Amino acid sequence: MDDVSSPSLRRTPVQQRSAERLARILDACAELLDETGYEELTTSAVADRAGVPIGSVYRFFPNKRALADALAARNLDDFTGRVTRRLAAEPAQAGWRRILDSMLAEYVAMMRTVPGFAQVDFEANDPVAARLCDILAERLSLPVTASLQRSCLVAVEAADALLQLAFRADPEGDAALLAETRTLLHAYLSRSLDPPSAPG
Repeated sequence: MDDVSSPSLRRTPVQQRSAERLARILDACAELLDETGYEELTTSAVADRAGVPIGSVYRFFPNKRALADALAARNLDDFTGRVTRRLAAEPAQAGWRRILDSMLAEYVAMMRTVPGFAQVDFEANDPVAARLCDILAERLSLPVTASLQRSCLVAVEAADALLQLAFRADPEGDAALLAETRTLLHAYLSRSLDPPSAPG
């Protein structure tokens, strides 16, 4: 079972039954976000959909913002886990472009298939960029420098804007805009991740 650890949680479940109830609440929140959007989301509707008393929702979350934040934290954990598993199947010497393509493919797949994923933003892209920076650094045996962190943050911010545009244009993600996102990321990150050219 996924471990949901979010600063928006009032209390972290210890027993399996509580963890399962929390998972049901977050699943219900995700489904309702896809159906109604954030503005129409209510904690009582989440409780009804999850089949739990409203007090169970408030036991974990003070309001719907905290609920959406916890869902975003779970989505980020799921995304990181999927990327890590996908990269484990890649050759150890896979270059950064292939690693980046795997990350982008997993993100697009989750936008298409995971309830609520496209509706909940991460509030700030810093935690997403930090996770991806760590993955890149580990796979490429690079130090995590301020420069690399900044490059990852800029890349994530740019990709986020383009992906939102791609999924506004087409519920499955506009293929041409997804291709442009990949091109932009390759071009931008080549400055940071390609080895320096030998002097001529």
